[in-house]
Amino acid sequence: MKRHRIESKTSSTFSNQDAYLRAKKRLDKLKGFYWHLVSYIAVNVFLIGVIAVNYGLENIWNFGTFSTAFFWGIGLGFHAIGVFGKNVLFSRQWEDRKIQEYIDEDKTRWE
Repeated sequence: MKRHRIESKTSSTFSNQDAYLRAKKRLDKLKGFYWHLVSYIAVNVFLIGVIAVNYGLENIWNFGTFSTAFFWGIGLGFHAIGVFGKNVLFSRQWEDRKIQEYIDEDKTRWE
């Protein structure tokens, strides 16, 4: 009896540690994404500001001015997909709500 309780307690401890490590890994990925986002904003504001100061506001409206922001933004988007998953817009909860909405709509139509 005691042996079973010790094994149960040990497996529970390992399970808690495993859950903690998974949560920590997700938190580190989220922090990495937010630092990426902050550096994206800071660097691109700086670059566009330098171009605006050197060439004037009327001359900044070309693709070259915003190319760094554009291509880095694509990379940032892929980073977001990696962190938040590919179902950022259409999450499981959203799907469940829409299915329930359609079921309710169907019930009222045929009653």
